[in-house]
Amino acid sequence: MKDREADTAELKTLVSEVEGMSLSIVIPAYNEEGAVRETIEHVREAMDPLGVPYEIIVVDDGSEDQTMEIARQTGVIVDSNQVNTGYGASLKRGVKRAQYEYVAIIDADGTYPPHYLPGMLAMCRDQDMVVGDRGAAMKNVPWVRKPAKWVLNTFASFLAERKLNDLNSGLRVFRKSELVPFIPLLPQKFSFTTTITLCMSCNGKRMIYTPIEYGKRVGKSKIRPVDFINFLILVLRMTVLFNPLRVFIPLGLALMTLGAVKFVYDIWMDNLSETTIFAFLSALIIWSLGLIADMISRLHLRP
Repeated sequence: MKDREADTAELKTLVSEVEGMSLSIVIPAYNEEGAVRETIEHVREAMDPLGVPYEIIVVDDGSEDQTMEIARQTGVIVDSNQVNTGYGASLKRGVKRAQYEYVAIIDADGTYPPHYLPGMLAMCRDQDMVVGDRGAAMKNVPWVRKPAKWVLNTFASFLAERKLNDLNSGLRVFRKSELVPFIPLLPQKFSFTTTITLCMSCNGKRMIYTPIEYGKRVGKSKIRPVDFINFLILVLRMTVLFNPLRVFIPLGLALMTLGAVKFVYDIWMDNLSETTIFAFLSALIIWSLGLIADMISRLHLRP
């Protein structure tokens, strides 16, 4: 009885906090016939008690199974990339089609519980983006992917100059007007959420994390071995697009220090070597490239 009263009081609080708000929920789906219907049903169960306008947009990414047909049977808005274009492409299509200012994204594979959406929507009233932090729940991520995720999170936090708890969480709520200017920068593939996080954090947008649970996915993962190459490309893109001087200045300083040490040694030996000259020139070139990358970054990320 006490639990029921507590749930009722919590619901009343949420209803008052989201009053006057509305939400577009974008669900990218690729071969998710085993989970897409259940995901849609759970989203409705979470949103219906709030009494606020909302819409569900499922974007099919060229599925080879019955994903699109099942989604249509539920009565939600269904769009399609027609061919398999990528996770990011599906989200961009869904965001562009969304009619409301507040937009949520959630995967169709059952890993993200939709019951967090009302609370995240309420928090987003005073934020530009609210991200679901999987935290300890990341134990469900395959161990072979954990080292890459750790490297990516650490490097991104270094670039953003703030702690990024969960760089590529697939559950988040944001203001459409704040994201639209960055859409041309967002990639077509899995690094979409990573790039969103860096766009927001490196451009001074208000972004907070909220703890969530993370379930075991329904169906097979879409990650392939070739995505390691995409991972390397993402790291390079992050370097030149988001706060590049954070990387280029220390790298140039390291080469300049090496050149200085070698120069002192060469003076001692009375023989100026090519290595010393190469180190000094390399430092100057890297600093020059860093300044150019910083200028381009500021042009792309300006408000």
